[in-house]
Amino acid sequence: MHPFFQELKQGSQALGLNLSDEALGLLLKYQDALVLWNKAYNLTAIRDPKEMLVKHLLDSLSILKDLPAGRLLDIGTGGGMPGMIIALCQPERQCVLLDSNGKKIRFLKQFIADLKLKNVIAVQTRVENEDSIRELGQFDVITSRAFASLLDFVDASKPYMHEKTIIAAMKGLVPQDEIEQLQVEFSCKVIELAVPRLDEQRHLLLLERI
Repeated sequence: MHPFFQELKQGSQALGLNLSDEALGLLLKYQDALVLWNKAYNLTAIRDPKEMLVKHLLDSLSILKDLPAGRLLDIGTGGGMPGMIIALCQPERQCVLLDSNGKKIRFLKQFIADLKLKNVIAVQTRVENEDSIRELGQFDVITSRAFASLLDFVDASKPYMHEKTIIAAMKGLVPQDEIEQLQVEFSCKVIELAVPRLDEQRHLLLLERI
């Protein structure tokens, strides 16, 4: 058994998730691959696997219960957070992981190939690339953990949205000023998250066109 198996199981249960042993195993394979590739490719600033478990895996898992259904786009996925983690836990959901960083996308493509994952693809492109916008089409849910500005994230998402698309933005503190600037066009539901063993504020913002 993986040394972090019980820790991940307990952490996911504390988040109200009932993940199968298979899903937990896949998440730990992903973390092991991230640790390995990180040595050469610098995919994440977090080096310690125990810290990764909390700040990457559990942090990403914390949005799972509140995430709307449907085809998902993860903009600025980096090493795959939260998109890859969502894809591993929800094999019925189609996920596209998008990033302009070649090293990070190479890692994700290799991991997808090694595990023969059918519900997720990784695409190296800039979010505003018009060919990519045409090829990838529209999504039901658009996530990001990477955008500093909520306004920038919403702008980047717009070409990939249909009328009912929900933007699911992961944030630390609630950016109240930005939410107010968006309220002419979007309603925003703020969900407070509690990530086990993480003593920092976390929120999920669900934005929908009015």
